[in-house]
Amino acid sequence: MTEPTSLIHELPTVTVRRAVVSSMANNVYLLTNRESGAQILIDAADDAPAIRRLLRDAAGDSGAPASLELVATTHRHWDHVRALADIADGIPTAAGRDDAAGIEAESGVVVGRLLGHGDVLEAGGTTLHAVHLRGHTPGSIAYVLADGGTTLIFSGDSLFPGGVGNTENDPQRFTSLLDDVQERLFGAYRDDAVVLPGHGSPTTLGSERASLPEWRARGW
Repeated sequence: MTEPTSLIHELPTVTVRRAVVSSMANNVYLLTNRESGAQILIDAADDAPAIRRLLRDAAGDSGAPASLELVATTHRHWDHVRALADIADGIPTAAGRDDAAGIEAESGVVVGRLLGHGDVLEAGGTTLHAVHLRGHTPGSIAYVLADGGTTLIFSGDSLFPGGVGNTENDPQRFTSLLDDVQERLFGAYRDDAVVLPGHGSPTTLGSERASLPEWRARGW
C-alpha cells in the first residue's frame, strides 16, 4: 500500500514530508533543509520508487538543489529496512549501535555511523539528536529535531499513540522500554513535542503523558 506523499511540517529551517509504504503502513520521513537543500531520510522502509517520488516532491522545498545526505534508521526490523540498500547506495547511513548487525543481516547494508544515546547527527545545517530507547529492539533510536520552537520526535516503533512498542510479552523488555521512554522522552521534552511514529498517526507527549501509569500497570 502506498499513499501519496505529503508535506506534514513546514518549520523555519526544515520541511518534513512523509510517505506511507507497504502493507504494514510504514511511515517514511524526509527532512529537507530549506537553505542548503540537504536531506535526511528516516527509515527507508520499503517501495524505493515511492521514496524516490518523495525525494522529487521535496526538490522545491529549498532554494538550493536538493541532495540526500543521510539515511537514518530507527531500528533493525525487516519492515523498516527493505528499501535501504536501494536508497542508501552511496549515501551515508546511521543507526543504533546495538541494531547495526541486525540491519546488515536484514538489508545487506553496513551502517556507517553507529549511534548511542545523546549522539548528534548533522547534515547541511539540520541537526538530529539520537535518543536510545531499549526494549522494542536493543538499539532502537528516536531522532529528535528542534526547529523554531517546535520539537519533532521520530520515534520508530518505540512510542505510539496509546502506548509503547511491542516487547513480545517480555516484562523485562517492557519495563526497559517504558523506563527509557518516560525518562528520555517524557522527562526531557515539553508536552507540545510532536511524536511521529514508525506506523500510524502522530501524537504529542502531552496527549500521552497522563496514560503512563496506566501503561505501566497493564504491562504493554
